[in-house]
Amino acid sequence: MPLLYNFDIDTPHELLAVLAGNLQKRRLEKGLSREALTELSGVPTPTIAKFEQKHTISLASYVALAKALGYSKAIKGLLSEPIYHTMEELEMINKNRNRKKGRNEISR
Repeated sequence: MPLLYNFDIDTPHELLAVLAGNLQKRRLEKGLSREALTELSGVPTPTIAKFEQKHTISLASYVALAKALGYSKAIKGLLSEPIYHTMEELEMINKNRNRKKGRNEISR
């Protein structure tokens, strides 16, 4: 049964802006310059600057930055638990728990 309402109004760009802002806050709280974070993470300084300013980064670079700041556990937790809004959705999740392939249909 499709969901009738979607209250998630954040756009992907807005979510990236939040991630970039959070990364910058954590970097500054630790007293790290972008160059110091480059040394810890292996992510080039211009990539860090571009993410903080324009919110663009590869997933691999983001994970390397998060790991360097001590957030490996948080990264592993992303998408680790199912989210459901109705009992029907929970039943479908439980039914499909061990699936190896998806279907071509989208249900929302």
